[in-house]
Amino acid sequence: MTLVSAATAPVPHLARRLARALALQTIVGLGLVCVVVYLAIAWTLTDRQREALDHKQTAIEHLLSESRGVHSPEALRHMLNDFLTGHDELSLRIVSASGRNIYALTRQPEDAVRSTVRRFAVDVPVADGGVQTMQAVLWLDQRPDDRLLGHLAWTLALAAVAGALLVSLASTWLVRLGLRPLHSLVEQTRSLSAQELHRRLDDSHQPQELRPLIAQFNALLDRLAVAYQQMEAFNADVAHELNTPLTTLISSCELALRKPRGEAELQEILASNLEDLQRMAGIVADMLFLSHADRGAEARRSHVPSLAALAEEVAEFHEASLQEAQLQVRIEGDAKAAVDERLLRRALSNLLGNATRYGRPGSTVVIEIGVEPATPAAGNGLWAHQHLRLAVRNAGVEIDPQQLPRIFDRFYRAEVARTHADRNHGLGLAIVAAIARMHDGEAFAESAHGETRIGLVLPVH
Repeated sequence: MTLVSAATAPVPHLARRLARALALQTIVGLGLVCVVVYLAIAWTLTDRQREALDHKQTAIEHLLSESRGVHSPEALRHMLNDFLTGHDELSLRIVSASGRNIYALTRQPEDAVRSTVRRFAVDVPVADGGVQTMQAVLWLDQRPDDRLLGHLAWTLALAAVAGALLVSLASTWLVRLGLRPLHSLVEQTRSLSAQELHRRLDDSHQPQELRPLIAQFNALLDRLAVAYQQMEAFNADVAHELNTPLTTLISSCELALRKPRGEAELQEILASNLEDLQRMAGIVADMLFLSHADRGAEARRSHVPSLAALAEEVAEFHEASLQEAQLQVRIEGDAKAAVDERLLRRALSNLLGNATRYGRPGSTVVIEIGVEPATPAAGNGLWAHQHLRLAVRNAGVEIDPQQLPRIFDRFYRAEVARTHADRNHGLGLAIVAAIARMHDGEAFAESAHGETRIGLVLPVH
């Protein structure tokens, strides 16, 4: 036996599902209405039969007991015949006290299944001036009403079927008409491609229910367009960063192989090539780290009793480059937090290296550490509790405000010329932002009044 999973089972079209649902609803609704109408008319006919028998009983009692004078049997039969004329559904039999039939007009057997029988006593004047009590049997033939109900049932059934068919056809047409905007959206989305990321879905002729969806889809297209542009720029930057050392390595190897070289010369060439290979390995390692972070890797938190001590260790590691750049380091503040010490050390190292490259000679680079209170008014859920702010501040040329949002992009450099390209390949601040995200925080950058502050904000756990 073949089992079909829910994911591969055929799903009916939305138009067909809606049309079937409307058709079923119509059939059920009209059926209930027809049943209610049929039962109401049947109850009305039954009530009318009862009222007719009550009325005829009263009329017969009045005719026989209150009429003046004594009537002969022939006159009595004539009077009752006249009374029942035009009432073909009624039958009447009057029996004397001795059991003799005084009058009988039978249009249907008294014991017929579809008849309503009414028995009652009636006082009839006799010749000696007295009154004789007789038994009257009045019964009503229900077959005419049954035939009426039968015709009504067929009429209602045909009307329900015809109405359901008409409503089903109309609902199918209306559903298709209502789904026409969706078909228009399908055609618009089909025309989208990576080469036309500037195009957006048009909601000018769409119903109000679809406009929020279209707005969300267009916002997604905006994000995709930005991501696609960043990816293209990233690919170009990767090609540029790797092309230069590869070209250098190839040229160096070709020159070395053109003629015999001495051992010292070959060692020099190999040492130069090793530097380029190490730079390429660093680029690849950083790209792998960013890829790992983008896939949702989280920081492995552990308790760090003093972030100032950690910052001091990082500063000691950069001591030589700081002295070369004629810079000093000062650490302000301290805090303890549950963070990934290895990742935070790397983020601080990248921030301090960035400040060393762009700090003004003779100035002081400040590492700021502090825990700030919750600020829910900022509108960011991240600040609904206390947060750790870790930043590196340096004096120097300010960063253009238009470039500030992009300094955390991969391979992005604020200066047009790729200075320090042999030591800096433009992934340091991108790694800082990734480390902040791995701690459920975010990176920030400020540059004004001759100072630049770059750092990260992490929630305190």
